[in-house]
Amino acid sequence: MVKRTTAVKIRKAHRYLGLFLGIQFIMWTASGLYFSWTDIDEIHGDHFRNMEYEPMAFNDLIGLSQIDVTDNISAISLKEIAGKPYYWINNKFLVDARTGKLKEGITEEEALQVAQNQMSPDLKVKGVEVLSETDKHHEYREKKLPAYVISYDSPEDIKAYVSVEDGSFQTVRHRNWRWFDFLWMTHTMDYEGRDDFNTTVLRAFSLLGLITVLSGFLLWFTSSPSVRKLIQRKK
Repeated sequence: MVKRTTAVKIRKAHRYLGLFLGIQFIMWTASGLYFSWTDIDEIHGDHFRNMEYEPMAFNDLIGLSQIDVTDNISAISLKEIAGKPYYWINNKFLVDARTGKLKEGITEEEALQVAQNQMSPDLKVKGVEVLSETDKHHEYREKKLPAYVISYDSPEDIKAYVSVEDGSFQTVRHRNWRWFDFLWMTHTMDYEGRDDFNTTVLRAFSLLGLITVLSGFLLWFTSSPSVRKLIQRKK
């Protein structure tokens, strides 16, 4: 058996490691419980969306040779914006698919129409604003900017985001998503951007957590009467 002084040191190390890591252990457990008990589709806000919406079909569209853009065309897609067809070219140019006229972003009214198609018809718009920049903690981080933010009159503080540049519906955010996002940050311990699993802080706490558990097993081994009796018998 180890000496009493060694056993005391192990006990102290285990105790102080537990105190130091305890809050983070609670956050890991609480966030894990939240993740496992929530429906990810609800977190995404699917229950606020009009999931039956389908874009319109169009005819009488101009050919590619009639499109007057400065770049060679390498990518093109057809988009519906407020009931009208547009070509989105090279992820850069928005062109009216019937006239060939270049369009410099969408208007607020068009953004509202896009959101109306995508969101539940029961929701009532409370306000609209333009978002030009975000930080690493913003709920709309790492998505197209600028964007229209359409807020709805709801206890869940629902917001829909529509790209100004190409009129694409980007995402919907609400109260439960924000709780999920906060707990995700505490789970990954990425307090700068929230989505990095390779942070030094997470690695350090994971290693210290393993040491804490191993010290607990070692503490049990050094203080267990059953183990002590077994060792004495072998002697």
